[in-house]
Amino acid sequence: MTNDTTAEGALRSEPFLEALDGLVQAEEEEGGRERLTMADRLRPFTLTKEERRAIPIIGDPDPETLHKVELFYRAVAQLVEERSGLAVPLMMKMSHEGFGRVVMTAGKLIVFAKSLRDVHRFGHDGFDGLAREGEKSVAHALSAIAAYPAVARA
Repeated sequence: MTNDTTAEGALRSEPFLEALDGLVQAEEEEGGRERLTMADRLRPFTLTKEERRAIPIIGDPDPETLHKVELFYRAVAQLVEERSGLAVPLMMKMSHEGFGRVVMTAGKLIVFAKSLRDVHRFGHDGFDGLAREGEKSVAHALSAIAAYPAVARA
């Protein structure tokens, strides 16, 4: 077994990364990404500290970055839906300057809300950081549903 196969298996063992990769592949129109490894498809969601520092503080996020942010939170919502059995719509509003808010609801309950800032520097420290942040967001939403199940099912 090669290191590439081992690394690919490790990525596939992370439910959040698997969900995010599925969304990335689902949006591919020409089929070019299906030849890439999962690591290659998810690499745009990671940034080293040096790469993050190289991005100017002042500047508007490009459409690709905004799309990555949306895909990240769509993967969170997808896993919350799968694990709770409830519909969890995602609402995201971003300014052209990279500030905004993401909100997920279930029934009449806000299960996840987060203010976003400096989105032009969006990215996580490696695949472990990406998976950890995704699962942390999923767990937060699921704990809200567990705390108020009647409201979430209303």
